[in-house]
Amino acid sequence: MDETVMDSPQAGPFAPFEWMLAARYLRARRKEGFVSVIAGFSFLGILLGVATLIIVMAVMNGFRTELLGKILGFNGHIVAQPLETPLTDWKDVAERIGQVQGVRLVVPVVDGPALASSSNASGVLVRGIRAADLIQLPSIANDIKEGSLEHFDEGQGVAIGQGLADQLSVHAGENITLVAQRGAVTPMGMMPRVKKYRVAAVFEIGMSEYDAGVIFMPLAEAQAFFNRNQDVTAIEVFTANPDRIDLFRKTVAEAAGRPIFLVDWRQRNTTFFNALEVQRNVMFLILSLIVLVAALNIVSGLIMLVTDKGSDIAILRTMGASQGAIMRTFMITGASIGVAGTLVGFCFGLLVCRNIEAVRQLMSWLTRTELFPPKLYFLSKLPAEIDPVESAAVVTMALTLSFLATLYPSWRAARLDPVEALRQRG
Repeated sequence: MDETVMDSPQAGPFAPFEWMLAARYLRARRKEGFVSVIAGFSFLGILLGVATLIIVMAVMNGFRTELLGKILGFNGHIVAQPLETPLTDWKDVAERIGQVQGVRLVVPVVDGPALASSSNASGVLVRGIRAADLIQLPSIANDIKEGSLEHFDEGQGVAIGQGLADQLSVHAGENITLVAQRGAVTPMGMMPRVKKYRVAAVFEIGMSEYDAGVIFMPLAEAQAFFNRNQDVTAIEVFTANPDRIDLFRKTVAEAAGRPIFLVDWRQRNTTFFNALEVQRNVMFLILSLIVLVAALNIVSGLIMLVTDKGSDIAILRTMGASQGAIMRTFMITGASIGVAGTLVGFCFGLLVCRNIEAVRQLMSWLTRTELFPPKLYFLSKLPAEIDPVESAAVVTMALTLSFLATLYPSWRAARLDPVEALRQRG
């Protein structure tokens, strides 16, 4: 090899010969097979670590976004409950709250537990709501599977979820029986109220807790069914920006014009979303260890390579290669493994995230088990949402660990004494 190519004044850092040597060391010969195996495992470790981190973080983000969207699309962002006196003046209160800037929809509701039965039975939450309000809830109105919401207020029809319809074995147009604990007052005491209702519509929003446990009923009918004295249980307020809910609390309370108790969506779901956030952070820390272990494999592989190439390093030094050139050569060798593993892992992670539901169904078919059952995870499909900033952080972390892993073995190679190395080989 021409000495002028290696470290002449014209050949600066990361000269072509350094890249050539690094490429040769990556293509290990048969007798160096163990070094090659370690490099392969390092590559696979970083690939799997980066891909797993991206996939898990995307699924956790997808869970949070999907659950948040379904919860906020189904329940009010602020719930106004009565204080001191019942909400018999709910029409006036709802009209005043509806005039607040940023309030998108005001929904008076009557809530109450009941037992729904047909061929089977199930406990449900009955929600009395006006047809005009129900139509303005996209999570319900846009996901009608059977029947229709037309003339919802006119007849004794109800809207039920697909999960409940399957459990009761009913379809749109058929009847179900609802039993409420508080019914008519008789000389024998309070008797349960039992009444049949026609299923006007079947909806499916994709969240099993709602699809299998909620029945919508016309507001006036719900007031009669639960013996309400023309009042409502609460007034639900939907805002234009749920993330800035604190800005609406004061104005909504003032606009109500009567004593009310306000609960926003964050207070109602704080435990649930805090648990998701903790789980997400813990999963990130645990899965980061995969990348760290792969980086340590790079360290061990390079140390073995330096030991094996001691005579080559000594010959290069005697031919004029500087310590910096030797160090950069081994840094390129190790960093190449990390960069290749990171890029392939990133692409593989994106590919899996784009087809996450198909992957879930395939794994369920192969294992003959239901992965991520809807009754446990509240969602009918497995979501994935890739956060560009988070993905960039994962890639940066993997590249940084891969680079740091090369420093000690490269420094050790650069500090190798040529005379001592040749004497030991001799």
